[in-house]
Amino acid sequence: MAHHAEGLRRETKDAELAEAIVANYGQARILDRERALLDFAVKLTREPASSSEADIAALRKAGWSDRAILDATLAVSYFAFVNRIAQGLGVELEGHVTDTRERAN
Repeated sequence: MAHHAEGLRRETKDAELAEAIVANYGQARILDRERALLDFAVKLTREPASSSEADIAALRKAGWSDRAILDATLAVSYFAFVNRIAQGLGVELEGHVTDTRERAN
């Protein structure tokens, strides 16, 4: 998570927002449509078999296009894939990412 938080900090240029999202995105100051997408990402990560057409319909209702939903699904799936490879092989985080995570704790 620390590695992804670093990317979010760079992208948004808002360290406070990135930390709030990492701590509890449900309480972070983000748009409802962003929260809906994050809810979907969490579900897809933790319980992929439980995803359904209702989840896709909810994202469409929140204002996400089919292309955006596909892109999000691909990104979530890619990171799950890469994380499993890294964890399975015992790959350690780069030093600056580990240092950032340790400062946050």
